[in-house]
Amino acid sequence: MRKRDTPTLSGYVLTAVLAGLLTGCGMLPGQQGGGEEKQPVAKERQAVDLGSSDDSPAPASTGDGDGAEPAGQASAPAEQETVIADKKIKVSDTDLTVEINGLKRQGRLSTLTWTITNEGDKRWEMHSDLGDTPAGLGLTVAGISLVDPVNGKRYTVARTGAYPRAKCLCSDYDVFTEPGEVLPLHATFAAPPADVTKINVDLKVLGVLTDVPIS
Repeated sequence: MRKRDTPTLSGYVLTAVLAGLLTGCGMLPGQQGGGEEKQPVAKERQAVDLGSSDDSPAPASTGDGDGAEPAGQASAPAEQETVIADKKIKVSDTDLTVEINGLKRQGRLSTLTWTITNEGDKRWEMHSDLGDTPAGLGLTVAGISLVDPVNGKRYTVARTGAYPRAKCLCSDYDVFTEPGEVLPLHATFAAPPADVTKINVDLKVLGVLTDVPIS
């Protein structure tokens, strides 16, 4: 009759040591169990927040390569039927109407949609008045920002890459806006904290719209 092997004391000790090592690896941050999966999220959050605490927007990277096409630049949902804030202004002798159509949180990001209507009888030459020229983003709206006056924080437009290959998650535009033309625009930012329900929208040459609600 074959005799059953009996575990020795050294076997128990080895099993306990291995169990302890495996348990310790699971508890260390950045090791095993999802450490590598969290890195891209952390990178995106850091990238969008860069330059958001002062007045100088800094090029940020929300992707792994400078050549990646930002998802927000190609198109944005049209919400022109809804107006949550508006402003009439004269710029370069041209009467303009600015209408904010939405400012919505989407996870860690927020998206602003708005329109500019040329109410005058001549075309408006926009130059790069809404862009971030130092970053090579002149004919875009990369220069606008959201301002939280309560917490003293400015949120700049998210972007990928660095100069001269930087791209913003925002609209570009033509130099001229014709009389009667309605120009739909959008930009993506880091989302303000959940307790911030209203924020100021700084549109540079177009002025500031205050207390714009966030949905």
